[in-house]
Amino acid sequence: MSENKEIVLTREGMQKLKDEIEYLKTVRRPEVSEKIKIARGFGDLSENAEYDEAKKEQAEVEEKIQSLEQQLKYARVLNDDEILNDVVGLGSKVKLWDTEFEEEVEYSIVSSTEADLANNKISQESPVGKALLGKKKDDVITVATPGGEVVFKILEITR
Repeated sequence: MSENKEIVLTREGMQKLKDEIEYLKTVRRPEVSEKIKIARGFGDLSENAEYDEAKKEQAEVEEKIQSLEQQLKYARVLNDDEILNDVVGLGSKVKLWDTEFEEEVEYSIVSSTEADLANNKISQESPVGKALLGKKKDDVITVATPGGEVVFKILEITR
């Protein structure tokens, strides 16, 4: 992350970031160190694939730790009073009616750092997230997605 841009996270997102850093430092780092130690025991390091792989894994873990710590350095938690119930914004939970599939869907609007479609957390920068920002209950939005246009009606906005 080359720019020093503030990252706004939900409380859950901030905790997840801290937990991941802790896991990498206390679990993954020692695991990889042990792999390196074992691989060294196999002899000649110049032709030791296990050693090379363990060193590569170590570099990846350290790079991930550094990246997450950089994010944490510029992260701040979204205050509850910044999340409105009448307008969709970062931190909002939005219940929508999908007109194509005739079903309710619910999304949490989060930063791109926290986005997790499997858990219905969409980025404010995604096509649907962008289209929802600033909208109110009962608004109807049309979103151009890779799969075609999707039409949603906003049923409810909560924190």
